[in-house]
Amino acid sequence: MNVHNREIDARPGREEAERALEILRRWADAASESDLATADPALAALVAGRPAGGYPAFSRAYPHGFQADDAYKATMPDLQNGPASLIRGAKRPIQHVGISNFRLPIRFHTRDNGDLTLETSVTGTVSLEAEKKGINMSRIMRSFYAHAERTFSFEVIEAALDSYKSDLDSFDARIMMRFSFPMKVRSLRSGLEGFQYYDFALELVEQAGVVKKIMHMDYVYSSTCPCSLELSEHARRERGQLATPHSQRSVARISVVLDADAPCLWFEDLIELCRSAVPTETQVMVKREDEQAFAELNAAHPIFVEDAARLFCEALERDPRIGDFRVVASHQESLHSHDAVSVLTEGPTFAAESLDPKLFATLIHHG
Repeated sequence: MNVHNREIDARPGREEAERALEILRRWADAASESDLATADPALAALVAGRPAGGYPAFSRAYPHGFQADDAYKATMPDLQNGPASLIRGAKRPIQHVGISNFRLPIRFHTRDNGDLTLETSVTGTVSLEAEKKGINMSRIMRSFYAHAERTFSFEVIEAALDSYKSDLDSFDARIMMRFSFPMKVRSLRSGLEGFQYYDFALELVEQAGVVKKIMHMDYVYSSTCPCSLELSEHARRERGQLATPHSQRSVARISVVLDADAPCLWFEDLIELCRSAVPTETQVMVKREDEQAFAELNAAHPIFVEDAARLFCEALERDPRIGDFRVVASHQESLHSHDAVSVLTEGPTFAAESLDPKLFATLIHHG
């Protein structure tokens, strides 16, 4: 017959556990290495103050007072700057490696001698030689931030590019800055004013020691189909049938290489150049008289997507500050379930046999 001691069956309290632990520790102090080695692993770990299995007891508290001095930092691993033996995959040069869409407020100069601080998305990349494992991405940001407080121009961007190209010991480099530029626009007849926002990107590319300054802008306009306009008038004239031509919101992405020796091409200059080529820009502030005026303006300037590309081209060719350029136009049809698109390039900078498969899908104006 088994007899159970009620004291043994009772759950031990904290004081009893602490006394038992103290007994174990006294035993461990007097035990031989052989005793410790052959003891139950859980017992040995408990005595030594370590978890079972010999895994070290890491601190779970954040070390607020810890300072990483130079000596400590020198011991830290840096895999990106490791030897070529760490390279995975083909040992080939990479044309662009870096970071995209780090954002910060940047101060830009305007044509009327004012300054605007705009939220700007920055992409920075460098070339990577075949025998190098990688780059320290944060150096691009640190180099850029060193210049971020200055009013930006292409000269400042070039200084930032030179800084991180030097920091990363690279031959080629690129910076692209994207932002939305506001410009006050007057309505057609009512005299009201409102801000139109234009998506811009400034790109500075240095390749094989040659620097190119490139400006990109999306221009949003209305395109009335010339064929639909004539067919509508035919129905009115021949059958007394009311008909309306179709028109749609359209987007042209204008990319221009700036002549390094020419005067400044201001953001406002490129906007006005586009407006002179295709005057049916979408409106900001509209009353009834403005809506009627816009209908008349569209009727006076009906355009196919081919017309749009050539009209922008004609205006770009006349400006001596502009070298190579590209016009990508998308008329987002209200008649068809697809878009009408065109691409026109001048010079070798934008010439390409292949296009980004998503290029035309990005020509969307998000209202």
